[in-house]
Amino acid sequence: MSKKLLLMAILIFTSCSFVFAGTTGKIAGLVTDTETGEALIGINILVQGTSFGAATDIEGNFIINNLSPGTYVLIASGVGFQKKEIVDVKVRADFTTRVDFTMSTESITTEVVVVRAEAKMVRRDLTSSHVSIDAEQIESLPVESITQLLTLQAGITQGADGALHIRGGRSSEIGYSINGVGINNPYDNSKGVAIATNAVQELAVVSGTFNAEYGNALSGIVNTVTKEGGKTYTGSASFYTGDYLSSRTEMFTNIDDIDVLNTSVGEATLGGPVPFLGNKVRFFGSGRYSRSDGYLYGIREHSVSDSVYIDPYDTDNINVVSTGDGKYVAMNPSESISTTAKLTYSPISTLKFNYDLIYSNSEYKTYDHDNKYNPDAAPTSYSESFLNIFEIRHVLSNSTFYTLRASYNQDDYKSYLYPLLDASGNEVDFYAGMSLDGLHADPRYQPDYKSTTLPTTIAFQNGGTYYYGEQSQFYRRTQAFGAKFDLTSQLNNTHELKFGGQFRMYELNYHYFTIIRDSTNFTSATIAPETGNLHNSYKKKPYEFSLYIQDKMEYKSIILNIGLRYDYFAPKSQYSTNRTYPTPYMNGIPSYIDAESLLADASVKQQLSPRVGISFPITDQGIIHFSYGHFVQLPSLKFLYTNSSFKTSTGVPTFGNADLKPEKTVSYELGLQQQLLDNLAINVTGYYKDVRNLLARQRIRVDGDESYNKYVNKDYANIKGFVFSLTKRRTPSDMFSFTLDYTFQVAEGNDTDPESFFFDLSSGSQVEKIPVYLTWDRSHQLNSTFSIGESQDWNVALIGKLGSGLPYTPEQYDKQIYLKVNSGRKPTTFSLDLMAEKTFTLYGFDLTAFVKIFNLFDTLNERVVYASTGSAGYTLAATTSTAEAANRMAEGNPAVKTADEYYTRPDFYSSPREFRFGFSIDF
Repeated sequence: MSKKLLLMAILIFTSCSFVFAGTTGKIAGLVTDTETGEALIGINILVQGTSFGAATDIEGNFIINNLSPGTYVLIASGVGFQKKEIVDVKVRADFTTRVDFTMSTESITTEVVVVRAEAKMVRRDLTSSHVSIDAEQIESLPVESITQLLTLQAGITQGADGALHIRGGRSSEIGYSINGVGINNPYDNSKGVAIATNAVQELAVVSGTFNAEYGNALSGIVNTVTKEGGKTYTGSASFYTGDYLSSRTEMFTNIDDIDVLNTSVGEATLGGPVPFLGNKVRFFGSGRYSRSDGYLYGIREHSVSDSVYIDPYDTDNINVVSTGDGKYVAMNPSESISTTAKLTYSPISTLKFNYDLIYSNSEYKTYDHDNKYNPDAAPTSYSESFLNIFEIRHVLSNSTFYTLRASYNQDDYKSYLYPLLDASGNEVDFYAGMSLDGLHADPRYQPDYKSTTLPTTIAFQNGGTYYYGEQSQFYRRTQAFGAKFDLTSQLNNTHELKFGGQFRMYELNYHYFTIIRDSTNFTSATIAPETGNLHNSYKKKPYEFSLYIQDKMEYKSIILNIGLRYDYFAPKSQYSTNRTYPTPYMNGIPSYIDAESLLADASVKQQLSPRVGISFPITDQGIIHFSYGHFVQLPSLKFLYTNSSFKTSTGVPTFGNADLKPEKTVSYELGLQQQLLDNLAINVTGYYKDVRNLLARQRIRVDGDESYNKYVNKDYANIKGFVFSLTKRRTPSDMFSFTLDYTFQVAEGNDTDPESFFFDLSSGSQVEKIPVYLTWDRSHQLNSTFSIGESQDWNVALIGKLGSGLPYTPEQYDKQIYLKVNSGRKPTTFSLDLMAEKTFTLYGFDLTAFVKIFNLFDTLNERVVYASTGSAGYTLAATTSTAEAANRMAEGNPAVKTADEYYTRPDFYSSPREFRFGFSIDF
């Protein structure tokens, strides 16, 4: 780090504070006399089991700040008044829980009056769409991951690839955090370390115009607060297993072979005080292990060493070598582990130290239809992440506290068929950033000709190690170092002031190279030379910081959240300044051009973003809110640094652009919360987003035959819609609860194909940009949950999802012409999941037996469709002379598959019915 950068960091730390996401909430209320209605002064309000508390002021108001999400008991006492307990007070991160109550003069009896808090189903201080899900709600639903929980929320849709989209935004526009620390991998802005649901205390989803304290996200924020050890020991353990149960054998190979251990999951948690250290030091740990063979199978008819021989003098003379053992092979298996460990130390009541370690590891394969009968050619992907957080939370007074955090997280990703070898032939655990000196490619990689298919475009691979047309290895390591300091002060009963920011420095190491092996120049498997265009590697160290200030003003008739955010980003790399000659290595550069002048240092990027949120309580059960904000986000860093060595190649090379601008969104939201009954409420919200400077890939033609692609800020989107939510909660006197969420949305934007931004340098012409439906636009989405049961006894829960089809681009097959981009719609999708459980109490333990059934009705939902028909079930290509030729070839050779089988694509559908059963034990 340079002296200038170090000085900048010191100035930031000493003059401001740093934060990313809220992890605490507060309780506020008014205490009055039962008989006279007058405000009571000096009543002591304590939070049971904690050191938090407050006394009422001259107007009878009290505020207790800095509370972690959870359920609490308040104890109110005062001289001459009967002691009172208010139970079931729920606190949410970033929100004020209002608890108003009355107190009576002390009677002869000393009994404590116990009152259950009547939590409102509407929030006075909700100024934008915000949903909080606590641990109890998570446990009552048939969900096993954070992603499954998120898909239940209004305004969140899931694309054909499984990626999540909030209110029509790209999947990379979501900001994820754990305990206030961002976990997005800056390489592609995906979610980094994975966390199991058994470690979650609260999951908060902000899908509207979020406050100024949140940054580097355009569509929404997902903030997870993990559990913390208590003063008594608690723990749990569970195990469940199962398999796919479907009669659709014509679509899914081997689906009728039932194996109850196909999918196995084990989970455990343990928390409490550290032995011999009292209650001042507490711990919480969780772990989850999962493995599955999946539902997509291949058949090992071929080994990778097999090949096809075609007689050059007689093309009908075909010899297909088949040395496989004919066994079924899982082609989308997965195995993962995720763990958390938290240590909490409270030496005094006003000071707390937290240390979090979160680790996740996964290994998986992706189904490759072309290699269905050569399954050993599919590579394996490996992902490993860990996050360290050290936190200091210090209460300076009853109204002011600060939080200081330091973090380090690392994300590794690898993908290859065979690992690299050292000089002795031993496997090497290579990762991005290491040197390739002395390392070799595995000799099991096969020559090019082994991947030759039959003389038809409709054919499976019959051998070889090519995967989607190449033999490649991919390694990436991303490291993030961060520091944050957050100050919150309740200046008076009206104003809560926050100010802060964050500083993060990244290190990206990247290696991507092809394994070359042909029958002429490379008779043995060889790692592509680092100087060539088949090898791309780089090491980059960008950094960013941000500042914000925010005031939450709470009046009886209006609540305002007003804030301003400042973002700064330094890419620390070079970009090409010349359109005609984008690289100093380009052939044909005129001698009068200095090649070095073609590159320049990318400039720093700065942005101010105002945010405003207003809530109008029209009654104590009806609230209108409006919010408006400017939001910016850095493009994923992979687009800044793609081919950062500016190597040319045959075909159309793609160059990154380190000088990309931040992407921008201006968002508006108007909503109504209305509580209809004590346990029934609705929420209606309309939204509009104008998105600019989105990333696009532009095709630039230099002359007749020479073109290249470059990432530019050319894309835009226009998104509008509304959501309607109906919630009925469970109460002690009521056995069932349900939710109903409907989303209507129109998400339009540029066609993202490079040709849609084609620019001809010689003529200066540029294609007209026409708005189209975005690939993940789902016009209608209906989600519903239903749960019935008795607490700690039995429960049955259902989750239903109904959605209109995603867009696709139709093809006029007889003319081989694609029509307007995304002008067609895939079929409607539907799914229903079920969970049933029964709890028994045995020797002080709660033993629960349960079953889960996903896709209860075994619905075939089409993820991908053929462009010629709009269906995953058939294609007009199956009626062509090429398909007929493939079928005739199959009649004469049993090793050749028909065109109909090739066009039967199980990966075009979502998973079939899955049944799981197991048990858990809690104490």
